[in-house]
Amino acid sequence: MKTLLYSALFVAALFVVSCGPDLKIQADQAMNDLIEELNAVGLSVAVVKDNKIVYTGAFGAKNIDEGTKIGTDDIFRIASISKSFTATAMMQLYEQGKFDLDDDAGVALGIHMRNPNYPDIPITYRMLLTHTSSINDTTGYFSYTVIDPLRTPEYWRAYNQYEPGTQYQYCNLGYNLLGGLVEIHSGERFDLYVKKHIIDPLGLHANFNVDAFDRAEFVSLYEYEDEQFIDSPDAYRSRAAELENYVMGRTTPIFSPTGGMKIAPKDLAKHMLVQINGGIYNNVRILSAESVTAMQTPHDYPQKTEDYGFAIRTTYNLIEGEAMKGHTGSAYGLYSAMFFEPEKKFGFVMMTNGYEAKRGENGFLTIQSDVINALYNIFINK
Repeated sequence: MKTLLYSALFVAALFVVSCGPDLKIQADQAMNDLIEELNAVGLSVAVVKDNKIVYTGAFGAKNIDEGTKIGTDDIFRIASISKSFTATAMMQLYEQGKFDLDDDAGVALGIHMRNPNYPDIPITYRMLLTHTSSINDTTGYFSYTVIDPLRTPEYWRAYNQYEPGTQYQYCNLGYNLLGGLVEIHSGERFDLYVKKHIIDPLGLHANFNVDAFDRAEFVSLYEYEDEQFIDSPDAYRSRAAELENYVMGRTTPIFSPTGGMKIAPKDLAKHMLVQINGGIYNNVRILSAESVTAMQTPHDYPQKTEDYGFAIRTTYNLIEGEAMKGHTGSAYGLYSAMFFEPEKKFGFVMMTNGYEAKRGENGFLTIQSDVINALYNIFINK
């Protein structure tokens, strides 16, 4: 009996040695090391492998003054990754036949939306989705009046000199306009549409409406200025007063369809799994496989400079040897990233609430690149 016991223990010891150290311990240590090395306030991450969330972790300060620590359920405003929710909503409505991607988007909006240099060329849904509309953010992006010739004499400033559909320029106003189009085509307020048709079916704790949360859930965001971290309370400013005079299809930007989603990394990973799995997560279909392909396929245009689809870009620079698809975000001191490999069924979500921003040679911020590559090496490329 004693011999058998020793034999079993020996086999168990060999098993532990062959598998290496516990991956969670490795990942936790790597993330803590990166917070210190990169001078970040805090960090929260999630890893998907083989179509499953295999790891979540939260590190560092949730609120510096209160001395609280981030938890894996805590909520971040994720900035421009929010565009993927807006594009998902648009593709759901497209599947219902509410519009064609090459329709004139100004018709539904009730705005004569034309680049004055090319008055005969309509601005289409596809152009707004792919940042090729020739609209810019010069005059701001929280009001539709800036592009309306009937309300803004200098509306022309919101347009670039080139022909719509021929060049790429990242445009937050374009996605705030898409938020209004979600309302017009669905008859539902933007935040409520996204909750009913995306958030609730996926079982997420998320919302574009900041007042839908207990404020204790929010991770404080910090801008790095003059070698110190400054709190950014406007990131979670209540919109209750503005909602009292809300006008569908006009005041939609108060929810910021371009950047205002609030969510934790583990739930954003579930949203990412919809893209990885051809429109389905947990047996719930959110999009058709065709719509997912359209979102992930880089758009072709005459003077192409970016591999950007519908709120999903393709990059070969984030992880060497991998074609990753996803999006980044930055606002109020928040830096986020969501990237995945749909064929190999893995992906990563990371969010930091404050960091001394530095950009690497690959074009990504060091914290985005270093965190994702560390997790890749621990969970995927081990």
